[in-house]
Amino acid sequence: MQKLVFRTPKSGAWLGLCAAIFCLPTDLFAQQRPQPRPELGQPSNLAPPSDVLPPAAPEAAPAQSASPKAPTAKNPNKGAVTNLPIPRYVTLKGAEGNARRGPGLTHRIDWVFTTSGTPLRVTAEFENWRRVEDFEGMGGWVHFTLLSGVRGIIVTQDMAEFHVLPDLASPLSFQAEAGALARI
Repeated sequence: MQKLVFRTPKSGAWLGLCAAIFCLPTDLFAQQRPQPRPELGQPSNLAPPSDVLPPAAPEAAPAQSASPKAPTAKNPNKGAVTNLPIPRYVTLKGAEGNARRGPGLTHRIDWVFTTSGTPLRVTAEFENWRRVEDFEGMGGWVHFTLLSGVRGIIVTQDMAEFHVLPDLASPLSFQAEAGALARI
């Protein structure tokens, strides 16, 4: 069995090695630095070196039949994330919900919904965020965990009359004040 012996270079050798590394010409690293992005509308004179470009592929004729993995046209009446209808109606799950200017926690809070069961209309989806509006059109982006699929109503007319059947001649079931919330 052999013994391995590690020897450290003498201090003069270390200094020479360090000096050799730190005194390399700067143009050796010039191609590795990121290049500035050209402004919009201006031609880019910063072409990558030819040894970095991949070889050009020969032109192929376009396929006549659609492949099964080809993306289909998006339906504007369906949510991009949940595939549920847009617009749709939901309610506020908790006692308080922040409506933000954009879909994310870094965006400013524009509106705070303060009543559980407030009916809201979902008008857009982005990842875990839903853009909602109340009956007055106020709203913003709300995290999906603050919303419930339970549908609700808000009474907008003072002392609104609710009938047993959808006919004014039918018997009166109850009356509700303006601002009253109810589940459907």
